Amino acid sequence: MSTTLYLVRHGETVWHAENRYAGVSDVALTAAGREQAARLGRWAAGAGVDTVWASPLSRARATAAPAASALGCPLTIDGDLAEVDFGSAEGRTLAELDPAEAAAFLADPVRGAFPGAEDPRKAVERGTAVLRRIAARHRGERVLVVAHNTLLRLTLCGLLGIAPSSYRTVFPQVRNCAVTELRVTGRTAALMAYNVPTG
Repeated sequence: MSTTLYLVRHGETVWHAENRYAGVSDVALTAAGREQAARLGRWAAGAGVDTVWASPLSRARATAAPAASALGCPLTIDGDLAEVDFGSAEGRTLAELDPAEAAAFLADPVRGAFPGAEDPRKAVERGTAVLRRIAARHRGERVLVVAHNTLLRLTLCGLLGIAPSSYRTVFPQVRNCAVTELRVTGRTAALMAYNVPTG
């Protein structure tokens, strides 16, 4: 029996316009981000979603809360859904980084991960494990999972058999509050839709 996971990146944050790396930093939603979250809640109410999970970071919880409220279900938090720690890049833009570090990251974001960052391969393991755990707990259901741009892209690579070093080119961006649909059956996963707007 398969589980449908609706994977969603949190709404727009105050660092979005400047394209700052917000990994483990707890950054608030903008007014636009809160409106995106409200639209996601309305979408979830009409999409037959059974339950809602989210990262513990406030931007993800604030994005998921309207959907949980609309559905009348609890919001389940799991630390393994948190964003990747970007180490020396936290709170900074690429232009603000050491040019050699930025070039290494752009050439290969796994082998060239920022100093002090979470190993992207470990993030793949963490992300795939938590999504498989959620799918196993909710067999036959539809689950909304609110998480983060880089974690979701790395996890999609892990579940779909794509090299993690390709995550930035294969999945250039998970848009804020757009829906990526994944069908999980046992150890297999199928990508059904990617970056679908909610309204």
